[in-house]
Amino acid sequence: MDIAIIGLGKMGANMARRLVKGGHRVVAFNKSPETTRNLAAETGLVATTSLKEVVAALSAPRTVWVMVPSGAATEAVIGELASLLTSGDTIIDGGNTFYKDDIRRAATLQEKGIQYVDVGTSGGVWGLTEGYSLMIGGETEAISRLNPIFETLAPAADQGWGRVGPVGAGHFVKMVHNGIEYGLMQAYAEGFEIMHAKKDFNLDLHQIAELWRVGSVVRSWLLDLTADALKSDQELSEIAGYVADSGEGRWTVFEAIDLDVPAPVITLSLQQRFISRQKESYAAKLLAAMRNQFGGHAIKKAE
Repeated sequence: MDIAIIGLGKMGANMARRLVKGGHRVVAFNKSPETTRNLAAETGLVATTSLKEVVAALSAPRTVWVMVPSGAATEAVIGELASLLTSGDTIIDGGNTFYKDDIRRAATLQEKGIQYVDVGTSGGVWGLTEGYSLMIGGETEAISRLNPIFETLAPAADQGWGRVGPVGAGHFVKMVHNGIEYGLMQAYAEGFEIMHAKKDFNLDLHQIAELWRVGSVVRSWLLDLTADALKSDQELSEIAGYVADSGEGRWTVFEAIDLDVPAPVITLSLQQRFISRQKESYAAKLLAAMRNQFGGHAIKKAE
C-alpha cells in the first residue's frame, strides 16, 4: 500500500522503516533533504524534496501521514497538503496534536472531500522493534481502508491499535494516556528517591527495580526502563534534574477542570515537572521569610 510520511524525526523515521519492512511503498519528505536521502539509501523508500513531489509520487486515493511538531508546523504542512490533495485522499496526523484542532481541521478538509484521521501514537524509540500503540479517531470507512498500515505499525495485526471514536478521539485518548504516564512516572520517581535517601540500608536500587519487574503488582514497561537507567549509574550523575513536558499533561489537567473531574495525581505530577525547572524558588524564599516573621525561625542566607 502507498503511504507518505512527512517528518523524519526519530519516530517518523522508525515508522517509515517499519512500513517499508512490512512491504509498503513509502514516500518520504523531511525539512532536511539529507535526512530523507540517507533514509532512502538505507531502506529503499522514495525520497522527495517537496510536498508537491510527495503528492505526485502517490497513487490515488493518496494517504499522507504527518509526523511533524504539533502547533504551527503541523498547521502549515496540513494547510499546504490541503491545496495539493484531491477528493478521496486522506491526511493522518500522528503527532501530539490538541484534539480540538483535529476537529477544526477535519471540518475544513471535509469541504474539499479530503478525509482526516487523527492517530495518538505511543511507543517512542522502541516502536521500531516492539510496534506502536495506535489510538485512532475518524470515520470508520476512512480507517478501514488504512487497516493494512495500522496492522503493520502496531505490535500485532490484531493487538495494540483500534478506532476509539470520531475525529479528535484518537488524540484525546492519547492526551489522557500521557497524563496517566505523568502520574506513573512521578510515583516511581518518588518511591526510588525515598529508597535512595535511606543511606543506612545501602539499598541497591537497580537490584530492587529488577526484583520488582517479575511478579510484582507494580511491574510495567516504565519500570523496565527505570531498571535500565539505574544499571550503570544509580546516582544518575550525568543527568540534570530538569523535566520537560510535551503539553499533553497540561491539556489533560485542563480537560479535567472543564469536565469537573478530580485528577489530583496527574495535576500534581505536572506541577512537579514545573518545580524541576526552577533553579531557585521564590515561593520557598517567601515561606522562609514568613516563618521568620511570625516565629523568629532561622533563615538560611543565600550563597
